[in-house]
Amino acid sequence: MGLMDCYEWLERFLNHLYLERNASPLTLQAYRNDLLQFLELAENDQGVIEDLNHLTLRKFLALLKEGNYSRRSVARKLSATRSFLFYLQREKVIEGGKWSVVSRPKLGKALPRFLYYHEVELLLAAPDSRTLLGFRDRTLLELLYASGFRVSELVSLKGSSLQLEERLIKVMGKGRKERIIPVGRVATALLAEYLELIRPALLAKSKNQVPADEIFLNKYGEPLSDRGVRYLFQKYIRQVSHKEDITPHSLRHSFATHLLERGADLRVVQELLGHVSISTTQIYTHVTKEMLREVYQASFPRK
Repeated sequence: MGLMDCYEWLERFLNHLYLERNASPLTLQAYRNDLLQFLELAENDQGVIEDLNHLTLRKFLALLKEGNYSRRSVARKLSATRSFLFYLQREKVIEGGKWSVVSRPKLGKALPRFLYYHEVELLLAAPDSRTLLGFRDRTLLELLYASGFRVSELVSLKGSSLQLEERLIKVMGKGRKERIIPVGRVATALLAEYLELIRPALLAKSKNQVPADEIFLNKYGEPLSDRGVRYLFQKYIRQVSHKEDITPHSLRHSFATHLLERGADLRVVQELLGHVSISTTQIYTHVTKEMLREVYQASFPRK
């Protein structure tokens, strides 16, 4: 069987991930990119599906290392390829292989980048709330911090997602898993005012005959994109902080860290973040311990 058939199997595999594992479009695109890279190597190397084996996988790993990919990227590509090969094996397209003998690079536990509360306050105060876009930005940043939303979750919010009287927001997370998040009074008040006064003014600028359902709009009255949120976040964070590698996701990290600092139960934080496994949430306990260490070292007189 030629490798052209393997590309067809790739699409079947991606469809399997979508239907059986509820993989998001972004996850599917990442899998496709990684596996196309692997299949290009296999096509140059062997030319038939049946010849795919752990040596092909090992050669792929070597090429990735030569390409100066980060350990995390190599581990992700290797994991995606293994999953695909196990799928082909399960479908009896290829024989059983020793995929597990090819070890993935060890990843150190990098602590998530977050902001201290006073830094969050500076960030939230940065937009000029007297302007349409400034008020939108203030509302957006406040909601990101108050909810722990991912950017993709924020930009997909629609009016039907909101239960403002109960201060609740329904969001569709990774794997199309729905969760309901309580939101603080400040974020709720800003959001209500934004919906009443700011969003209609932005929507009036749209040339699209079908009004957008999304809550957050750009200056043209169209849905604000993931990229747009990241751009405006960087504009404001540069005004108030010199920390490196701070992104909108850092507000999600800050949300979780500040909750745990103030005594929130780990299981509650897991539910709020939409983590499938509590082990994913536990990294924030390491963050709070690191913060304690920093404060101790900075404050204790006997160094």
